[in-house]
Parts: sequence; structure tokens; C-alpha cells
Amino acid sequence: MKKRAVFVLTLATAALAYDAAVPYFTRTRSIAVSMNDRQNYFAIDSDIWKFARGDLADLRIYDRQSQVPYALIKQSGGGSNEEIRAKILNLGSVGGHTEFDLDVGGVQRYERLRLELDAKNFINGTQILGRQNLNDRSGTELGSSTLYDFTTEGLGSNFVLKFPTAIFPYLHIRMAPGISPKQVKGAFVSTYSETKAAWSASGECRPTSGAQKNSVFECSLLDRVPLERLAFDLPSNAVNFSRTVIVSDEKGNEIQRESISRVHLNRARQLVKSEGLTIDLYPRIARSVKVVIENGDDKPLPVERVRPLTIERRVYFDPGAKSTLQLYYGDTKLESPTYDYAKFFQPRPTATTAQLGAPGANPEFTSRPDERPWSERHQAVLWIAMLLAVVVLGALALRGMKRSDPSEE
Repeated sequence: MKKRAVFVLTLATAALAYDAAVPYFTRTRSIAVSMNDRQNYFAIDSDIWKFARGDLADLRIYDRQSQVPYALIKQSGGGSNEEIRAKILNLGSVGGHTEFDLDVGGVQRYERLRLELDAKNFINGTQILGRQNLNDRSGTELGSSTLYDFTTEGLGSNFVLKFPTAIFPYLHIRMAPGISPKQVKGAFVSTYSETKAAWSASGECRPTSGAQKNSVFECSLLDRVPLERLAFDLPSNAVNFSRTVIVSDEKGNEIQRESISRVHLNRARQLVKSEGLTIDLYPRIARSVKVVIENGDDKPLPVERVRPLTIERRVYFDPGAKSTLQLYYGDTKLESPTYDYAKFFQPRPTATTAQLGAPGANPEFTSRPDERPWSERHQAVLWIAMLLAVVVLGALALRGMKRSDPSEE
């Protein structure tokens, strides 16, 4: 019985699956292959977002009547940073400087060191030496970094030291005066790898009037293009600020609250630089959003532009010695294709950009035949038949009641 149910469900699922065919796509455009002997790609643009399925599942590339396999890749970038605790040795003070060694012999490669410090409101220049042996008196200079905490100013902190990739089993750390040995609570080394994300415009923001002490921007978003980041452009001389930013939807509901900042401070002859001028959002499809920068009692920031962005999606494919292919989209009944090319996809460093032609309506377009059951396609007829049946049954019941009524005899 269970096998029969599974079989019936499989047949029903298969009946709901639709095959791709050129006449059923509403939109088409040419693909000019850049170099036909290597991997090509093109980026999803506003017309594809507007007319394709929201999940981009209905994209198809054709070489005449044959499909060309592709891989749809989100250029989200990202980083990996696995920290490993290092053992602190010889922690003490030498001439007013906190110094200590770190045993990192269990880590093959590393390029970052994060210190746990029980300290607030400080700035400290820290030097790093790489050593082969714990008792070495000298070592290899790995550079210096500035650690800081600006809690009072509300400008953030940095407890991470960055340096070229190292393989030394020991590190020697020498801090500037101001941090005592008892404030050093821990140390972690890590290797950080990062791939940069690629971004495309998802709309346009314009300044508008708002409440006192606020800078307000109204952002119009492209049709069906997801909003995933807001980037704030300011002149280079706008420094030492931290402002709260509130993002609201069309109805005025707050959807996110973050902050933007830029720090350029010179303390004790040490320059500290850091900035965060972007806000990442959960992907959102909307017609507009409002962006409010809270300035408090400070002058409004000289914001040159607020840019709504979406992560770039790329379609990678191998042209197979072809110079021109055709892209089709706009068939909402299609599910994502299944290609071995996508399952085993690897982006190649030699990949080149293909050029999409002007978008337009598919001249071969015709609507899919209505494949719904007769009962679904003619629901009005069914309702009329049901009503007539109810009337007839009611009339027959009433007639039967009259015949059985003794008062009429």
C-alpha cells in the first residue's frame, strides 16, 4: 500500500514538471561570446531581474535548439578565520613595556593575532617578532600594529595585530607603555582568507527633508532586484564620527538599525585608522526604503551619495567554440535546470566576460497550453451544475414532504 502511494505521488509530481521550450519564454537576448575557447560569464541585470522568476530558475542558454549548461553563482565573497589559542609564556614587564612570548608551534601558518585585553580607553603600539626558539634573543621583525579602545568617544576598538603570513613556532610581543601584564588575558592566532564580493546597483537614493538632527534619504529600488547593502560615500576629510543609521520600509516600519563610522586619530604620535561605511541587509525586495542618519548634536555628515546594492549574480558557461548564443527567460512555470556543469563547477582564472545584447520580447512566444484538469479549467460550469443539483434535490425533497403530509389527505 505504501509503495503504491509513493508511486502515485511520483506520477503526480512528474505531471507538474514543465519542460523548457523556446516558444514559452517571454524574453530573449543575444550573448556575444568574448573568447570561445574558454569559460565565459555575464552578470544578471535589471531586465532579467524584472522578467525572470524571482529565484532566476527559468534562465536558459540555447545554441539553436540545444541547451547550453551553465552555473548561476552568487559573488558574495566572504572570509574564513579559524582562531587557535596560543599559550602565553614569560609574561612580565621590561623597562615599563609589557612583554611576553607565545607558543604557536601547533599552527602551520598564521597572519593575525588577537589579544584579549582587560583595558578601556587606550592606544598602544605593539611590536611582533618571530622566533625559531623560545630562548632566542633576537628574531624576525613582523612589523607593528596599533591596538586601541575608544569607548569614551564611541569610536570602537581594535585588538587585532596583522602581519605577513608567518610559520614561526614562537612569537615575541612587546607593547608600548600603558598596558600592564595583568591586563593581558589571552591570545589567539589565525589565518584569514578572503574573497571580495562583487556588487551591482539595486536602485537610487536621493536626499530629502526630515526631522531635526537627522539626514534623510529616500531610496527607489529597481523592480524585483533584492536590496542587500547600503554604501555611504563621504569625502576623505570627513573623519572621526560614529552615527546611527535607521532603515525603514515603505510603511515606516524599522527594518534595521546599524552604525557607520570613520576614525583617523593621532594619539601619542600613533595614527589609528578604521572605517565602516556599509550596512549589510537581509535580502529585501521592495519598491523603496528610507534611510535616516541620526546626527545628534553634531553637524550633518557631508554624505555625497547613498548607494543601494545587490550582490552580483553571474552566469558561467563554456561556449563550446560558439561565438554567439541566445539567452531566454520569463517562463515562471520552469524549475531550476539540473546540469553536471553546475554540480562540478569551478570558476577559472581565465574566465572572460560575455556581452549581453539588448533585451526584447521573444518573437516566437506563445502561451503554454492549459494543462490543468478539466474540473479546474471549468470551475464556473461545475459551480452551476452543483447549484442546479441543489435546486433539483431541494425541489424533490419538498415534493416528497408534501406527499407524506397527512393533513392533505
